[in-house]
Amino acid sequence: MSRIVVIRLKELLLEKGMTIRKLSRLSDVRHAALSELANQKRVNVHLHHLSRIADALDIDDMDQIITFEKIED
Repeated sequence: MSRIVVIRLKELLLEKGMTIRKLSRLSDVRHAALSELANQKRVNVHLHHLSRIADALDIDDMDQIITFEKIED
């Protein structure tokens, strides 16, 4: 059994009632990069992007943004 990294951006945006466009303005992260993260299309994640996202969403614990899911091999 393996694990994959999951970025919970789509769920967080729904919880906060925020759009990707607004998050882009608040975090100074490109809309396209946020959209790829929200849709699990982005392979590489920049730590400074996660930090900016956390600040914009007022999140203190990265576990709220990043999770691991088990997958069958």
